[in-house]
Order: sequence, then structure tokens, then C-alpha cells
Amino acid sequence: MRNSVPHSPLLQHLLADYQAERPQGTLQYDDLVTREGQFRARWQPLVEELDELGLDGLQQRTLEAQNLLYENGVTFNVYEDEVRKLRSWQLDPIPYVISPQSWTMLEQGLKQRARLLECLVADLYGERRVLKDGIIPSELIYTHPGWLFPAADSGNLYERPRVIFQGMDVMRNEHGEWRVLGDWTQAASGVGYSLENRIILSRALSRLYRDAPLSRLAGFLQAYHRCLSELAPHRRENPNIVLFTPGPGSSGYFEHAWLANYMNFSLVEGGDLVVRDGQVSMRTLGGLKAVDVIVRQVTDPWCDPLELRGDSLLGVPGLMQAARRGEVAIANSLGVGVLEHPALAAFLPGLCQYLLGEPLQLAGRDVLWCGEPTYLSTVLNDLSVWRIRAVNDVTQTIKPAELTPDALASLHQSIRQAPHLYVAEQPLKPASSPSYNLKDNKVTPQPVCLRFFALADPGDGTSDPESRQHRIMPGGLAWVAEPGTPVMESTIVKDIWVLSPVAQPHVSLLQRAKGPILVTRDGMDLPSRVAESLFWIGRYGERLDNRSRLMRESLTSLVEEGQLRLADTLLPDLYTALKLDLPDALDPEHDPATDPRGEHPPAVEQFMILRKSLLGLFQNADDEGLPRMFNAMLRNSRAVRDHLGDDAWRTINTLHQTFSDLPNTQGANAGQRKLEDIITLLAAFFGLCNETMPHHFGWRFMDIGRITERCIASLELLKLAMISASKPGTDLWETVLATTDNLTVYRRRYRSQLYPAAILDLLLFDETNPRSVGYMLKRLETQIEHLPHPETTPFRSQETRLIIQATSYLHLVDLDTLTDLENSTKAQAALETLLDQLLTPLCALSDAVSHSHFSHAETPKQLVTLQGSDT
Repeated sequence: MRNSVPHSPLLQHLLADYQAERPQGTLQYDDLVTREGQFRARWQPLVEELDELGLDGLQQRTLEAQNLLYENGVTFNVYEDEVRKLRSWQLDPIPYVISPQSWTMLEQGLKQRARLLECLVADLYGERRVLKDGIIPSELIYTHPGWLFPAADSGNLYERPRVIFQGMDVMRNEHGEWRVLGDWTQAASGVGYSLENRIILSRALSRLYRDAPLSRLAGFLQAYHRCLSELAPHRRENPNIVLFTPGPGSSGYFEHAWLANYMNFSLVEGGDLVVRDGQVSMRTLGGLKAVDVIVRQVTDPWCDPLELRGDSLLGVPGLMQAARRGEVAIANSLGVGVLEHPALAAFLPGLCQYLLGEPLQLAGRDVLWCGEPTYLSTVLNDLSVWRIRAVNDVTQTIKPAELTPDALASLHQSIRQAPHLYVAEQPLKPASSPSYNLKDNKVTPQPVCLRFFALADPGDGTSDPESRQHRIMPGGLAWVAEPGTPVMESTIVKDIWVLSPVAQPHVSLLQRAKGPILVTRDGMDLPSRVAESLFWIGRYGERLDNRSRLMRESLTSLVEEGQLRLADTLLPDLYTALKLDLPDALDPEHDPATDPRGEHPPAVEQFMILRKSLLGLFQNADDEGLPRMFNAMLRNSRAVRDHLGDDAWRTINTLHQTFSDLPNTQGANAGQRKLEDIITLLAAFFGLCNETMPHHFGWRFMDIGRITERCIASLELLKLAMISASKPGTDLWETVLATTDNLTVYRRRYRSQLYPAAILDLLLFDETNPRSVGYMLKRLETQIEHLPHPETTPFRSQETRLIIQATSYLHLVDLDTLTDLENSTKAQAALETLLDQLLTPLCALSDAVSHSHFSHAETPKQLVTLQGSDT
């Protein structure tokens, strides 16, 4: 690397534009340039790269990064969104660069803060010296919702750290000094996004990433995994570590699934866990499996509906009691949410001197707690110069200067009535940092918030909190925003590059094992909820495929038969297959002479009505529309994100984009193309799952769901075509073959002649045809045989009996009775009976599978011993 960067025409233009965006005459600290207008040394490698790329190249790299974010499904949910729309960030190709010297100072300050918070929470839930000696007002702690009385006075249980992992938000102020904005101790988010951003940026700026002396992140994750393993009660070998998530509806679910997969944790929800005899266990297909360590992403109040919030549907009843007994370790411990109290910032300097005997190295904001009468009068006398934060909601900041007079008066009254619930902060003037503006294709100065992560080493379990070792991840998550803006409200995120004095080798989390490992392949540890979601992915995916195929045939009929009378087309029967009612104006039972609706519209207008009706299915959110089916499939896919391969997940994202574009579809031909895309992508998704998922229970449940749905759809379609159609005949038979993707196979066997008996043989009895009912029943039988079944009973399961029943009907049918379907009512009655006999057990199969494998929690226990009478 060169020590200085000559100002090429591009750099001169870049610097001129950048300086022009800054306020004139400002002395505000800027990360990129000095007051003299020179690039800072730590930015030189990146500036050289920009010089070679040019702004057009930078724009291309940004678009490449966005495509990678999209392909990998990097999204987060927006709370209070009924349709759970997913939103993604723009990843800034310009990282936030920190020099080795600045990092050394910042790292020491963050380590001290982590030690301080650990000592503080240990004291608050132990001796409470800081309250007795008046270092902190008792009212400040006891009125905060993060203080949990059930977690107090836990004895020596918490010799291990209560805060094993935490996030700390920081920002440079206008003088270039680091300031701490807040602490996240309950469910610190962002580390997964940090790693994903680093991976994506290493591909978008591969040469710079390869050559730059960056501090790597994987070593921190290795230490994180080791520390969690050491938390396991009784020092169990190969502890069962789970990541406890609120579920797919939470804002950071992508990160939860990504991190669980990267760290090799089981991703669980509240319903996956149960407490029995003081032990937390995970519901799996093989029964209950003990849990040793819970890495929680659920905030304190929602974790246990028995002792905390009784209305919580996310938590695990009895979790607090299990933690008190020491049978499970929770990272972070329940009750640490009190450390997120925004008013603590005002007391941390005194606390640091009291608990650690040293001055606080990293200052926070200038904060006043309104619960102190002196501070209350100071705030209320000049409310407009402060920013107000409610103690119960640390993510929201009220700016009195921007309120209307009535709103300001209301805020004034609220603070006076309950002053302990409010904190006043002096506005922080931030430094600026370079950020790339994709829309304008230029680099501009922007305020940037940063989140770093600290890890506490549990040591030997007897370490003094004051001397406990902490480790800071040399990187983190940055986002472009004003101070205090939550990361989820930002639209641009950045990677943080901590420069190292020398280049560091790549480190992978996958390391050679140091000892023997128990190899497992059966999937018995699969949570029942995951198995159920995979089952419904199969069902909804196949349901979507079948409906898309029928709609494609309907649009084809609409295009090809648009000049015929409606009664002479296949459309009424295809509407029946789609389980739709014809529009009222086209109802065949409509008698123009007696019906007030009047005459049937002309043929051309009829087909315009039908086209509008069919294209409306592309955007209908009810049960009839395609989006509803795909959203159900997507919801279940997101619930098992860590069980799907990367390529399969990219296919899901492509499907998602396809459905996002469906409402813009105009015309029958465009609709056909969209449907063909959907069919192809669904085939690609299930094909990838078949090729990449281990063929144990999870894959089997997906396959059972898919084949069950396909078998039912085929039987219903055959029943319509052969028995109940309003316009039976060769056209409808050909449509059935096309819908089931058997038209080419049939033509190769029988040329151009359509025989009902041959169609039945191909779609019912031919066990070599993957689309035949016979083949599908055989496949279902094989898959169900390999599912886990209780060893305590010699009897067949309900789902096995249903498959045997359906297979028997198919194998024992008298084929001679089905040979003359076109002319014999007896043959039609026999076929109808057979199809009904097959549909009945298959329609009951889903409930049977659910009852046997998804509804059970554990083996039933006899609570009362019954003694027989002597008489």
C-alpha cells in the first residue's frame, strides 16, 4: 500500500463533492478527511480501491451486494404489519474503518463497560449494596419493568456470568470522541447480520478484502461457542445448546435462523420446549431431549408465562424455576433487562468508581433522570432543549422542540405526574462518515451508529465478576442514522473494518474436532414443530403447483376458445376443478327470461369477464388466490430456514419476487408465462430439497405432505373428467394429462388416440409413473414405514392403516368393470366408488400424521395407580 494517495481527477471530484455536502465552516469531526481536506491514513487502501473502480464500478459493486443480500434472503420483519412484509437493507460498499490505535482504546473501554455491567447486575440481584449505600436510587431500579423479583436472591447460582453476550451502541461525537448510546443485554441482535455483511462485502470487494489487514470475526464466534458450552450445568460433554427465538414473526428471525445454522444450535420456539421435573427439554420426534444451554432472543417478560407475563404465548412455563434450580443455563440470564434502563447512564461514572475502583473510560450521553427532583425542575424549565426517552421504551425518542404546543403541554404534564418514568438527554452532535448514495451515485458524509459485541468468559465457574475476562468482537454492525435511531429503522447498513497491524489468516468456525464425536444420521432430534412445518411446506407447495397448472390450462382455453359459446368450452369444468364459482353473469343456471339479471352478455364480453376473474387470482389474498397459498408455504419455510439449503432458499426468494410482481400481470398470455415460472421454480425448489436435504425424518415429512396433496388432487381431477364433467370428452381428458404432466408420456405410448381405460391405467395403476396414484401410494407407504413409531405397541399406526386401506382398494378393484367408461353407467359407477374409496383414507391421512407425530409432547405418564378390588 502507498503511504499517500495522489489526488487523481476522480479523487479530486469525489473530495470536492464530499466536502460540498458538509456544512460550511464546520469543525465537526469527519472520519474520512482531516480539517485540512486530506484523506486519513486508515482510509488510504479503500480510497485507492475507489480510485481504480470509479463511481460506476462502485455502483456496480453496490448492486452486486444488493443481489447477494436478496439471494441470501437477508431480511427483517416490520412489527405490527398484518401481512408481515419483509424489508431488506442497502449494504453500503464503503465500510466503517477503525485504525488499530483507535480500536485499542475503544476495546479497553468496552471491556471495562462489560465488566461494570456484570458487577452491577450481580449486585442488584444479590447483596444490593449499590442501593443500600445510595449509589443508585432504589426507585430507579424497582419501578423499571426490567427488574424481575423472581430472579433476585439466587444464591451462588450465578457464579457464572449473568451477561454472557451483550451489544453496545456507540458513536463518535463532533469532536471525534467515542460516546456510548446504549446497552443491549437481553437479546442483543446484530451479530448474525454483521457476519453476513462481512461475507457479502468480501465478495463485492474481493481484492480489497483479501489484501486488507482486517481483524477476522470467526475467532470471536469460536470463543462464543466455547463459552456457551462451558455454561452447561455439571460440565456435560457435548451439551445441547438451543437458540430460543420468538418465531418467524419477529423482526430478526432471519438472523436467528442464520446464527443457529452457523453456530450449530437447534433453533427452537416456546412451543418446542417443556419443563418437566425442573428440567428443560426439547420436544423432538424421538421424545423429550434435555436442553443444557438456552441462547435466548426473547426478552425477559415474555420468557415464562407462569412467573412473568401471564399473557405470553412465546415463553416456556416453568423456565424461571428451572433456571433457579441450575438445571439449565440461560444466556443471558433472566432479569438482565434492568441494565437497559436509559437512566443508568447518569450513574455509571459513580458506579464504576464504586464497583471497580477506577474511572469510567467510555462516557455516555449527558443524561438526567427525571425521578430526581432537582433534575426534574431543570428539565421542565427548558423542556425544548432536551430529548425525552420513556424508561419503558428505550427505542423511542421524543423531541419536544418538534411537538405542537398541545402535545408539548401533554408531555409536560405526563413527566410531572410520573417523573421516574422519563429520562432527559442532551442531543448528541455526531461525527460524519463516508456513505455511498446509490441513487445519486456519489459519496456523502453521514452520521453512523455502531454496535459492538462483548463476550464474557465463564472461566472455572468461581471467577469474581470484577476480574472476569471479556472479549470484544473486532467488528460489528453499523447503520446510517442519527444518534439513537434503532437499527431496524435505518435503510443503509455498513460493515465495520477493524484494521490489524498485520494481515490475519482466514479462520473458519468449522475446526477439526479434538476428541471423539457421536455421529448421528437418523434425525430423531428433529423438533416436532420443524417436522410439521416441513410437512406443510410439501402440502402447500404441491397445492400451489396444482392450482398453477389448472390456471394455466384455464388461460390456454380462454385464449384458444374465446369465440365459442361458454357452454362449448372447458372453462366451466376447469372452474369446478379450481373450486371456483363462475361469475354471476355467466352462471349456466341463469334464466334470462325469469332472472332479474337479464340477458347473458355477448360471447366476447363473457370471456373478458372470465379473463378478469382468472387474473384476479394472481392478487387475491383469500383462499382462492395464489398469494395466500404461497404465503402459507413461505411462512412455513421461514420457520425452518436453518433446515433448507442455500440454493433452495434462493429459489424461495425468487418465488417471492415472482409473486410480488403478479399484481402487475396484464393479459392471458402474460399470466401463462408467470404461471410457467411458478411451476418451474416450485419444481426447482423441491428438486433441490431432494438433492441436498438429508433423507431422514424432515425430508420424509415434506415428501409425505407433497405426495398426499398430489394424490388427492389427481383423484379429484380424474373424478371430474370421468364422472361429473359438464363437457366430458377428449378435450378434457387431454387437459387432465397436461395438468398432471403426462401428455408426452401418453402420446409416446398410445400416439394420438385417447382411451379412457389407457388414461386410467397411466394415472391410477401404473406404478412406474411418478404421477400415478399407484406409485404415490407405494411411495407414501415406504415413507411412513420409516417414520418413528412407539416401540411400546405392536400395532400399526393410524397412518399406516390408512395407506394399507387405500392400497387394498386399488389392488382389489375388478378391472373388467372399468373397461367401457364411455358407454356403461355401471363402469362409471364402479369408477366413482373406487375414487371415493381412495379419497376417504387419503383425506384422513393428514390428521393421522399430525396426531401421531406433531401433537405429542412426551410419553403419557400414569398419575394415579389403580388397585383392583379383592372381590
